[in-house]
Amino acid sequence: MAFSTSDSPRPRAPGCIPPPRRGLLRLAGAGALAALAGCGRREPPAFRGVDVSDVTTYARDFRLRDPDGHERTLADFRGKAVLLFFGFTQCPDVCPTALARAAEVKRLLGADGGRFQVLFMTVDPERDTPAVLKAYTAAFDPGFLGLWTDVQGTQDTAREFKVFFRKVPTGSSYTMDHSAFSYVYDPQGRLRLVMRHDQTAQEYADDVRRLLQPA
Repeated sequence: MAFSTSDSPRPRAPGCIPPPRRGLLRLAGAGALAALAGCGRREPPAFRGVDVSDVTTYARDFRLRDPDGHERTLADFRGKAVLLFFGFTQCPDVCPTALARAAEVKRLLGADGGRFQVLFMTVDPERDTPAVLKAYTAAFDPGFLGLWTDVQGTQDTAREFKVFFRKVPTGSSYTMDHSAFSYVYDPQGRLRLVMRHDQTAQEYADDVRRLLQPA
């Protein structure tokens, strides 16, 4: 997934007058000064992650099972900010790092931590049984939820979410290559952010906290 990082000129706020050239214009009267006051307002700080609020063609929803066999969709988590990560339980580094960071994000959110839901979808359903998934996510936080489906459903879901994964043979067994970013949804169930794996827990927490604020 490629995201543009090129700089572009910042558009002027509607109704703002560009600063006049020196000596070209003298403003008179408090009314004129008041009219210009709004032009100096700062825009809200940008998200630390990639803002994908306008995306409507992918990562829209899923229909998966939790370890207890209940069908789950994004609608089940309305009222919470949701972080969705794709991985597998035998992952040696990326997945445990991602879930440990998510646990730290929840801690940093303090009282808002209860409104932050972490979902871990396996891309290795052949080995990640419901019992394995449940034990794995609980090791990081009891509130984290593992999700799974069959092999075909895993491929279909990955396609919908533009997630890459593949088996890599390792002698008599295999490991998995997979995407390492996280999706973040707001409490209304709308996709808002893509967070990179190299970002810190504090950066994640700052963005999640913004999404939890009243609109």
